[in-house]
Formats: sequence, C-alpha cells, structure tokens
Amino acid sequence: MKKKRSRKPGGRQNVRPLGLNLILWFTFLLFAVLLIALFTVVQNYQTNRQYRERMEENLREAGGTLKAELGSSEVHASDVSRLMLSAANEYGVSAYLFSAEGEPVYPDKTVGGDYSDIVRMVREQFSAMDEENRRQNAQAFITSPDSMGYATIVNVWGNEHYLYLSGSFDLLNRMMTDLRWFSLITGLFAIALSFVVSGFVSMVIAKPVTELTERAKELARGNYGVGFSGAYFCTEVNELSKAFEHARAEISKTDAMQKELIANVSHDFKTPLTMIKAYAAMIGEISGDDPEKRAKHTQIIMDEADRLAALVGDLLDLSRLQAGIDNSEPTVFNLSEQVFRVASRFDYLTETQGYTLVYDVDEDLYAFAGKERVEQVLYNLIGNAFNYTGADKRVTVRLKKSASGARFEVIDTGKGIPPEEIDTIWERYYRSSETHKRPVQGTGLGLSIVKNLLLRYKIPFGVQSEVGKGSCFWVDFPAPPEDARGTAAPPEGGGKGEDPQKP
Repeated sequence: MKKKRSRKPGGRQNVRPLGLNLILWFTFLLFAVLLIALFTVVQNYQTNRQYRERMEENLREAGGTLKAELGSSEVHASDVSRLMLSAANEYGVSAYLFSAEGEPVYPDKTVGGDYSDIVRMVREQFSAMDEENRRQNAQAFITSPDSMGYATIVNVWGNEHYLYLSGSFDLLNRMMTDLRWFSLITGLFAIALSFVVSGFVSMVIAKPVTELTERAKELARGNYGVGFSGAYFCTEVNELSKAFEHARAEISKTDAMQKELIANVSHDFKTPLTMIKAYAAMIGEISGDDPEKRAKHTQIIMDEADRLAALVGDLLDLSRLQAGIDNSEPTVFNLSEQVFRVASRFDYLTETQGYTLVYDVDEDLYAFAGKERVEQVLYNLIGNAFNYTGADKRVTVRLKKSASGARFEVIDTGKGIPPEEIDTIWERYYRSSETHKRPVQGTGLGLSIVKNLLLRYKIPFGVQSEVGKGSCFWVDFPAPPEDARGTAAPPEGGGKGEDPQKP
C-alpha cells in the first residue's frame, strides 16, 4: 500500500531538510561545474575571435602589400604572378586578380577554374559604393561560414583591377573541434576532481558543526557532563563551541540549583508539617486536658504555621519578582527614617542575646523606590548580618550621603565569604559552609529576594568580603529629584543601639 506523505497546515509537504555536509558538497560541486563551463565558453569564444582578428589582419596586410607592389609603374606582366604567389605563400591566403571586366589575370586562364562567383561578390561590394568612397576606401571584407575574403581596387598599368584575397576557416574549425573535445575531457576530469575535493572540504567544514549538534542533543537529553570545548579551524565555530560550553555550564548550574531548591523546599515544608501533625496529635492524646501543655503545644503549631506562611510568602514574592510582576509603586521617602525603623526591629537580640547593633546613619537622606520593598531589602540584609556575624556579636548599620545619593552598608565580623562563593550568595537557598546557630529565623530566600528587588529598581548593590574579617553588603540608593523630596525626619533618639561615637 502506497504511503502518503504527511502535510503541514496549508498543504505543504513535511520535507526533511538536507544535511550541512550534503548542502556544502553540492554547492561546491555546482560552483566547480559552473566555473568549468564558464571557462570553456570564454576560451572557445576568445580563440574564435582572436583567430578571426588575426586572419583579418593578415588579409589587410597582404592586400596593402600587393596593392603597393602591383600599383608600381615598374611592375611587368611577368612580375604579377610572382608577386601574387609570394604574398599568398607568405600570408597563407588565396590570391586573385581580375580586370574591371571580370577577366582573370591571376590565376590566368590557362589554370582554369570558375571564378564567376568571386567576381560577382567583389562587384557587388564595390557597386554599392559611390565614387568618392571607391577612391578613398576601396576595400571590403566578405565573410562566409567557411572563409573570410578581402577585396580592394588596384591600379595596374593604369587600369582598375580587383584584388581578392581569401582565408579559409578549415583550420579554425578543426582547431575548435579539437578544443571542444579537449575542453570536454578536461572538464570531466575537473568535475571528478571537484567531486572528491568538494566532498572532502564539505566534510571538514561540516564535521565540527555535526559534532557540536550531537553534543547539543546529548545536552538536551540531560547529559550535562558533555563538553563543547575544542580547537577548531574556524573562528566562528570556536565561538559557537564557547557559547555552547557556557550554556552547558549555566544549564548544569540551573539544574543543580533546581534540584537543590526542590530538596530544600521539600525539607522546609516537611519539617513544620511533621511538627504540626505531631503536636496536633499530642494535643488530642496527651495535653488536651492540661491547659498549660495545650497552650505550649498550640503555640508551637502556630509558630510552625507562621514559618510555613513565611516560606510560601517568600516563594511567591520571589516568583513574582522573577516574572516581572510587582505592584509596588516607587515613591520618595525618608531613607534615614526607614533604616532606623527596620534596624530597631532587631533590638530584641541586643536585649536578650548580647548582640551589639552600631548605628552610623546620616539624617534626612531620601530615596525613590517602593517603600515597602526597600524595607524588605533592609530587613533581609540586616538579618543576614546577625546570622553570620562573629563571636563579638557586633553588627554595624551605616547610611552615608554619596555622590549619587545615599550608600547603605551593613557590616558583620564573621568568617567572611570565600571568593568562589561571592556570586553564589545571591541565589536561592544558598547556605554558607560555616555552621552555627542562627539568631534570626529565615527561609533561605532573603538575599535572592534582595537581588531581584534591587534589579527591578535598577539600584546598584554588591558585597565586599575578606575571609576571616567579615563582610560588608552595600546598596547605592539614587537620590530622588530635588523638587520631589519629602520632609520627614528620623525618629528622635535615632533608634536603640550603640552610638558610634561612644566606646
């Protein structure tokens, strides 16, 4: 049963495209064939043209020589045959001389032959000329498929005679036939050679692309160990391999982060859910009639539920930010006041766990951004500093006027961040290699949210860190337009904490 070809919408057949190797091979071969054909045509044309031009030049030169010699007053009748024969042999032409009445002078009547056609052609040429042209330019070329003739009027012994010289194309025709055969044989040999060379060249050109394609297919199948690096003959292919290698590294990194994200989210969801379930069971089985235990277990359930809600909220925030969905509108607000307000939320750590919070904040510095989002950025950065500060439990919050607006810094005295991890700390669920008890409970998404928020508002940010000496996270808030600044001031007292001027 005959198979039907599948058709795309619109009636077009689903034709499989040709491979690069075959396309290049066919293109090179076609180019070689066209080049050989063009060369053959040009060669044949040039040979034919040059032969005819040379013959015309010989006829003109022979005619001029004979005309001068036969027109001499010293020429005798016996000299005509000698001059005609000498010119014919020297220039390789046939020579004829006729009287004005058409009687042959050379070859003479004794040789015999019918020259009536030649006489008729010559007379027709000159009869079409007026008298003036006959005197000034009494010459004409007569071309036929087999020969080229030259006719002129010669004054011999005071009388007009017709001189006719003829060159045959027999040699040209034989030469052109031989040349065509030679061109055909040469062309076939050149095509065969081109067939082999073009196949080899196309294979060499297509091979790296084919290799990269196969490796890309492996990458698409999830094999992130495949490598694309290599020394190729072509700059473009080298650049392509570098681009593929970079893409492979990024995809591999993203895949690892995705797996880590799923594992961390699963763990963070599983732990509170397990505790909620366990303490709910304990309430039902053990502490249901004990108000004190019931209240304690209920509080744990509420705390774990709050932790789940915070995790879900951060995940939703991060998803919205990465999708470009953020309903907060930028406004002008007092940044100094905002820093004091957010930092004061960590006062419980200074009061209950022995932490020191140092303020170094200039007053009346303003920013133009989403106020609630900036509060989220400040809270996450300060909370991160408390989590990673050193044994002295010291955190410094700094806000200073800068050339572009205001520079916010939060400094800890922890172990610092290794250089190879600097770019990683902004990713979701980044965990430092150091282990310690965190005073601020987080979801692992804080710095990632900070990054996406600041990128949304195009606010510069970064981190400076030295292993063993701590880290400084900074944000450069641009100043709002002068005419849009608010008049709010920071709260009196500057918030709770240690004055930077006091020891």
